[in-house]
Amino acid sequence: MQDRFNTIAGWALAGGIAALGLSIASAKYFHSEKPERPGYVVEAVEDAAGGAAAAEPLPVRLAKGDVAKGESGFKQCASCHTITQGGANGIGPNLYATLGEGIAQGKGGFAFSDALKGVGGSWDLDKMDAWLANPRKFAPGTKMTFAGISDPQLRADVILYLNKQGSNLPLPAAPAAGSEPDNAGVQSNSAVEGADVSVNVQQATPGEGTPAKDPQAAVQAEKKK
Repeated sequence: MQDRFNTIAGWALAGGIAALGLSIASAKYFHSEKPERPGYVVEAVEDAAGGAAAAEPLPVRLAKGDVAKGESGFKQCASCHTITQGGANGIGPNLYATLGEGIAQGKGGFAFSDALKGVGGSWDLDKMDAWLANPRKFAPGTKMTFAGISDPQLRADVILYLNKQGSNLPLPAAPAAGSEPDNAGVQSNSAVEGADVSVNVQQATPGEGTPAKDPQAAVQAEKKK
């Protein structure tokens, strides 16, 4: 009986040693060292379809905007803001007739951040576009935690909706489709390529009673000299 117990114990010990050896070997094989230089945090990567750098000018986006889509897009703001006339302030101020008003002013004494107060000026269409794109970039230190609306067209739609709620600012005229800078009167360099400039003939304006000189005759005379 004792011999059988010793045999079992021996096998168990051998199995434990084997498992420990495999663990050590695998740890060495799959070991990953700390990189010499840490990576960099990328805050955001915007593609060509929705990136700010690729956005069309605001007048173009407003011209093809959709107020209904703007109302739908505003729903993500409704948890903090009311927009009805006389609506109460919440986490954020009531937004009725905001466009055209002074930035961080009025709104029933709402406690705006010093960062937003420091921006100054009034809420025009361009400032609202920049604010909705990235509040913390527009006013560093703002209390607003909303990350922003990355889709440029949706921002324009929301601006149209905001403008309909008691502001009614005139919209800028969108540039005509396909308009290009006027290049009339600019002569292409190709028009003078290959021109014979080997002979420069200076022709003075003939005075009264003086016959005009033939340029070709003048050239021939110069060649005979």
